[in-house]
Amino acid sequence: MPAPELLAPERWACIDFISDLHLQADDPATVAAWRDYLRSSPADALFILGDLFEVWVGDDALATTGAADNFEASCSGALLAAAQQRSLFLLHGNRDFLLGPAFAQAAGLSLLADPTVLVFGGQRWLLSHGDALCLADTDYQQFRQQVRSAAWQQAFLAQPLVARQATARALRRQSEARKQSGVAYADLEPVATRAWLTENRADTLIHGHTHRPATHDLGSGLRRLVLSDWDLAAATPRAETLRLRLDHAHPDGPVLVQRIALTGNSPQH
Repeated sequence: MPAPELLAPERWACIDFISDLHLQADDPATVAAWRDYLRSSPADALFILGDLFEVWVGDDALATTGAADNFEASCSGALLAAAQQRSLFLLHGNRDFLLGPAFAQAAGLSLLADPTVLVFGGQRWLLSHGDALCLADTDYQQFRQQVRSAAWQQAFLAQPLVARQATARALRRQSEARKQSGVAYADLEPVATRAWLTENRADTLIHGHTHRPATHDLGSGLRRLVLSDWDLAAATPRAETLRLRLDHAHPDGPVLVQRIALTGNSPQH
């Protein structure tokens, strides 16, 4: 089925894409860099392509304590402030697929389907988190199908918040154990990726999930642009935005694609 389309307004000249920030209270360096980026980005629109949070167990987490003590509410407040300066969009990742309309309203952003076609600069850009195309990881695909079902989500969200938080902590421990074991994670399946692009009449897929930033030539004029994850506490800190710009000096020319490294607390434009 063709993806829904989002037509960029004519006033948009600069668009940013980020993903896989995995925000959590235990990583204040990454949170601080993200907040500074939100305040300083020149983008007319920001697209968050999944895994903004390390985990999200339901929108009711926004109201558990006072805003000053609530990490989730603090983050939604930072987004709401950024939304006064630019348009914000988010599609779900594998860690925060339970982000719902209450969070979207509190953060001043619009939730997108995965995938979505962005029409910008005379081109069609296919946007996705990317996990749906990692077909070689059959165990994950079965898990994904289960947790994305309405029945599973209804049953999970019916549990007390503390029970959901405990489940999330257990899943995080399993994920960390898998990382430490050195298991190789699946990449996007090339045939399925090309099929998505062809079906949606797009030549570029922009996605996250794999934490392997790169540009891949898929042949026949097709490509995929992979976003970086963010981890300012790593031995080699990582934070990057992918930026699309219109060149006003050459209005009929191609859209400029830039990777902007964010070092410390200051974006480098």
